[in-house]
Amino acid sequence: MIYEMRVYEHAEGRADAVRDRFASEVAPRFPKHKIDLVGAFIDRDTQRLTYITRFADEDARKAAWASFGADPEWQAVKKASEADGPLVLKQEARVLAPAMPGLPIG
Repeated sequence: MIYEMRVYEHAEGRADAVRDRFASEVAPRFPKHKIDLVGAFIDRDTQRLTYITRFADEDARKAAWASFGADPEWQAVKKASEADGPLVLKQEARVLAPAMPGLPIG
């Protein structure tokens, strides 16, 4: 099992829009693309959205994100939500493996 942590740096004044789009459009699409959302968090200082997903292995992770990115419904939602400019300026993704297999998470 591997995990991925993504952190989104939102455009000026767009933190709420990033969170709203994630909650209403992004996260609900994850199961269709075999993306298991472990949790989503807001940095109390910067208001950046951070979320963690889980995959069986690296091949599953790559296939899931390729499927999500190619989804025409998601592409339309993204385009419409960014009519006034991008919501996310920068995205950081880190792939994580359990440091101590067998240790319960959460």
